Amino acid sequence: MPQEFNDTYLRAARGQKTDHVPVWFMRQAGRSQPEYRKLKEKYSLEEITKQPELCAYVTKLPVDQYNVDAAILYKDIVTPLPAIGVDVEIKAGVGPVISNPIRSAADVAKLGEIHPEQDVPYVLETIRLLTREQLNVPLIGFAGAPFTLASYMIEGGPSRSYNKTKALMVSEPETWFALMDKLADTIIPYMKAQIQAGAKAIQVFDSWVGALNKEDYRIFIKPVMDRIFRELREEGVPLTIFGVGASHLALEWHDLPVDVVGLDWRLPIREAREMGMTKTVQGNFDPSYLLADWPVIEERAKAILDQGLETDGYIFNLGHGVFPEVNPDTLKRLTAFVHEYSAKHKANS
Repeated sequence: MPQEFNDTYLRAARGQKTDHVPVWFMRQAGRSQPEYRKLKEKYSLEEITKQPELCAYVTKLPVDQYNVDAAILYKDIVTPLPAIGVDVEIKAGVGPVISNPIRSAADVAKLGEIHPEQDVPYVLETIRLLTREQLNVPLIGFAGAPFTLASYMIEGGPSRSYNKTKALMVSEPETWFALMDKLADTIIPYMKAQIQAGAKAIQVFDSWVGALNKEDYRIFIKPVMDRIFRELREEGVPLTIFGVGASHLALEWHDLPVDVVGLDWRLPIREAREMGMTKTVQGNFDPSYLLADWPVIEERAKAILDQGLETDGYIFNLGHGVFPEVNPDTLKRLTAFVHEYSAKHKANS
């Protein structure tokens, strides 16, 4: 590992004091970067992730360009699904499309087990390359959460309503819980393998769980999430949960054995803390604002930082991911602003 390792993100994730607020951006690797778009003319996302040196390059690019305090592994949340028998294809402009969707208990029973070293060796080799030779910041490994993965597996692809998913959940609970267990049995070893390969933190993306109400979340989702995070706690790395449009579930997430709760832009940080959130909070700049003029960006970032800086446990991020139209120079400038503004505040407090 390179010298002068920057552990600011790890300390903030654990609620410890830092000299500045750490910052990284969801979807910081790819999409808006010209270097990445040039690669995509030649390779698909899947082809990039299966070439460790290329994947490591894409993962590290935003660290070099923006000076962020953490890298996040470049891959997709559906990466482990083929290992258990899910026929998935990532279609440009659509997302993951699954040709053998789950429709019954028999379909769940057919799903296999993951053996990370055999099934996704390229993921682990990318992590080793990055953490042993290339990065001076923590690498965040990640996985999709059971509900979000199940929604693709049941709907057959992206959905706006998740009607089939929710219908199966409430009408066939035994099938649902069998699927949750199967996905937990996939996510846990997959995440542990990432940590053992060198990932210094984990983020679980429950991107679409905001489609559920609180009661359904508590009954159908929370038990499996509790199990996943309890088992990952044994690895001793900070654990983060994040989803979109799920502000009503923020305190449900806070109850889980996680270190960091990621918020989208809908729930102000101060309000989350007033509700009783004492763990580290990550977020929650609206990515749409990245297209605004710099004075607007600075004003909005300052307002969020002023709330985040009220306690030590705060990580600056977006409320969702970077999108292709964003100018990389804007992300570089925003990172510098977060570092400088928060360092001054901490030096004076």
